[in-house]
Amino acid sequence: MSESGEAKRIGARLHKNSGRNYTKGDASWYDYVLDFKEFSKSFSITQKVWSKVVTDCLKVDRKKSPAICLVLDGKTRLAIIEWSEFERLVEGDNNE
Repeated sequence: MSESGEAKRIGARLHKNSGRNYTKGDASWYDYVLDFKEFSKSFSITQKVWSKVVTDCLKVDRKKSPAICLVLDGKTRLAIIEWSEFERLVEGDNNE
């Protein structure tokens, strides 16, 4: 997996130089600022990892939500989001 390949797969807009410039994070997609992570077997979420993702998101757009796009073993894709964002998504589905 490459960040560009994953971004292209979902239609996200890559941030130039993978967030190392003024626009932090790896990509933007709808209401989210994404940080791509790929690991063969496992990935540990720490407060430090999540804090960086949140801080990068705030630097891009305070109206967007942070998300980690985790790819395990090149096959399993997970989105890690804040619980309040998850609740918003679930409530939105219940209103339809």
